[in-house]
Amino acid sequence: MADRAATLRWCGGGIVEIASSDGKDLLFIDAWFWNNAGWERFDVAKPAEYASPEGFVDYVTAKDPESVLIALTHDHGDHVKDYFEALRALSDAGVNVRTTAQADLVQFHLMDQYTDAGIDVETVVANSGRGANIGGTTRHGGMTTWTVPAVHSTTAGFPAVGYVVEVGGVRLYCSGDTDLFGDMALIGERYDPDVAVVCIGNGPFTMGPDGAARAVKMLGASHAVPIHYAHNPLVRQPDAGPEFEDLVSQQDSSIRTHVIRPGDSVTFEF
Repeated sequence: MADRAATLRWCGGGIVEIASSDGKDLLFIDAWFWNNAGWERFDVAKPAEYASPEGFVDYVTAKDPESVLIALTHDHGDHVKDYFEALRALSDAGVNVRTTAQADLVQFHLMDQYTDAGIDVETVVANSGRGANIGGTTRHGGMTTWTVPAVHSTTAGFPAVGYVVEVGGVRLYCSGDTDLFGDMALIGERYDPDVAVVCIGNGPFTMGPDGAARAVKMLGASHAVPIHYAHNPLVRQPDAGPEFEDLVSQQDSSIRTHVIRPGDSVTFEF
């Protein structure tokens, strides 16, 4: 039996769900679910659990997790569109849900929106309603997130971030939206992620398969999962996934790349 295990499910676009093997802990990176356009270009029908707030709540509560965490990377619509509605729906259903986001974004931009959505900030927003700045930590249940830099813009002007998350003892680097940058090597050295979950959409917005492949190598991860592509007409389409896999293999054939479609899952055991 594996000492450390977690399952990642791609929810389309830049959104992922990560669960511990015992089902106690459930983490989402960003919250663009029922408005998510990242399914159709893969010819995958969006399942009921991601098609409406009601379906989402039914899905989460059926899993019966002890702790649920939503980690927000930044405030662009394809990451935050369903964020407040998801938090409110889970809270109203009695789910032990928390959220974390960059501290200044929380305190100086999102606070009124939490209140307008009927969210109890002191309870639901991590670290007594303050979120976590770059270098900061959030803990909920058996999960830990470390907030790390990302090189990207935001609507409100506060820093975009990525996360290193630990779920089920597995460490995953989740890039959010970013370009390649040199400190990815330092993130790898400092946090030693097992898995690199990286954006590969290219186009006008983020790094593409080539930059993302270099990022995986710099991070020192043994597994890689490409996301954040084929969710709008301006970014790379489904062919970007196999291209990324080839580029990673060219750099280091020992790294295992998992090219999955929205809705598919991959389990990591160590």
